Amino acid sequence: MGGGAVRHDWTRDEAEALYNLPFPDLMFLAQSVHRRHFDPTRLETASLLSIKTGGCPEDCGYCSQSAHYDTGLKATKLMDQDAVIATARRAKAAGAERFCMAAAWRSPRDRDLDQVCDMVSAVKDLGLETCVTLGMLTPPQAQRLKQAGLDFYNHNVDTSPEFYDQIITTRTLQDRIDTLAHVREAGIKVCCGGIIGMGEAVDDRLGMLVLLANLDAHPDSVPINMWNEVKGVPVNDTADRPDPIALVRLIAVARILMPRSVVRLSAGRQYMSDELQSLCLLAGANSIFIGDVLLTTANPQADRDADLLARLGMTSSLSGRSGAASEMAESSLV
Repeated sequence: MGGGAVRHDWTRDEAEALYNLPFPDLMFLAQSVHRRHFDPTRLETASLLSIKTGGCPEDCGYCSQSAHYDTGLKATKLMDQDAVIATARRAKAAGAERFCMAAAWRSPRDRDLDQVCDMVSAVKDLGLETCVTLGMLTPPQAQRLKQAGLDFYNHNVDTSPEFYDQIITTRTLQDRIDTLAHVREAGIKVCCGGIIGMGEAVDDRLGMLVLLANLDAHPDSVPINMWNEVKGVPVNDTADRPDPIALVRLIAVARILMPRSVVRLSAGRQYMSDELQSLCLLAGANSIFIGDVLLTTANPQADRDADLLARLGMTSSLSGRSGAASEMAESSLV
């Protein structure tokens, strides 16, 4: 169990057994798997821009952008393409390798998708990898995004099948899985992970990882988000920030279950000490979002990230950019 082979038949019991290993054994196994598939000293960097914020008709209980809750967030229209491209240029200059664009939609309308496709093509021309998260997609919409040059599509499962209905009622888990299939069938890489700290049990966190690991193809990127406190949303009543060692254990299990996937430390890094982030990287995380803001929440500044990587002897496109402008895109739970 956990030898680094790519499997799609993991059980909850196996995931729990890994999670409960003595910490030195779990870390050694995760790092061994990581080294078989990645350079352990290399970190991927990405930036995410909210191209359409707020007013979403979904009732995701953690989200500041849901129209169901009074979070104080003002809904905006789809951004102008020139402004998006200007932000992408700044992101690249500050060290981002991938530029992700997020829109608070249940699913995109065709006329909106036309504009997003134009943005994707323009960002691609800058030499950046492209990613979007737009909600649910039909097969023809996924094909259009592929033709525009899209590299990745983000669509999270959020949590375990058992806990899902306690967080969201306007979209089923199967809806999400169907969109992932449409994206994969179109030849677009999948970015799919979830959120922890919403009141779920450890078993739910492991259930989310097992769900992802048992998909027909593992997600190419697996973002692990730690929920950020948001005014006015239901999750405030149940939220419980994970113990730091529990987070490291989860990252290690994600690395073992999905050995070839990039595992990203996403939202919540502003709550993490340098020591905690370092343990997560040692456990197999190998991607971060850079920039000062994550959609509506804070994120560590680029200078802090560059300094940490320098002290760890790790490299990324941030290397040598200490003091670089961190006027970055907004990003969130992706």
